[in-house]
Amino acid sequence: QVQLVESGGGLVQAGGSLRLSCAASGSIFISNAIGWYRQAPGKQRELVAGISSSGSTNYADSVKGRFTISRDNAKNTMYLQMNSLKPEDTAVYVCKIRTPAYLDYWGQGIQVTVSS
Repeated sequence: QVQLVESGGGLVQAGGSLRLSCAASGSIFISNAIGWYRQAPGKQRELVAGISSSGSTNYADSVKGRFTISRDNAKNTMYLQMNSLKPEDTAVYVCKIRTPAYLDYWGQGIQVTVSS
C-alpha cells in the first residue's frame, strides 16, 4: 500500500533548525514531482517548497533562503531542512508526491512548533 510518513518535527526555539523527512513506501517514488506544504490554524494550506517534474525547485517567499528541499532516491525519502526558524513557521507540515499520471499522495502531517 502507498504510504508517506513524516518525521523530524517537534518544538524548537526561534532561530533553531529542524529537518523533516518523508519516507515513501509502496509503489510510489520520490523521483516524481514532490512538495512540502504547511497549514497553520486559521490559515490556508500553502506550498512551502517543491521540486517539479522537470527538476526545478521552488519556495514560498516566506521561506526562501532558510528552507531547502531535497531527496534521496535510493532511500525513497524526501527532506525539508529548516533553518533560522521563526514563530510564524509554526504549522502542520505535510509531504506530497504527484505521479506522472497526476495522482497525488499525501502524508498524515507532522507538527512543527517554534517558540519565541
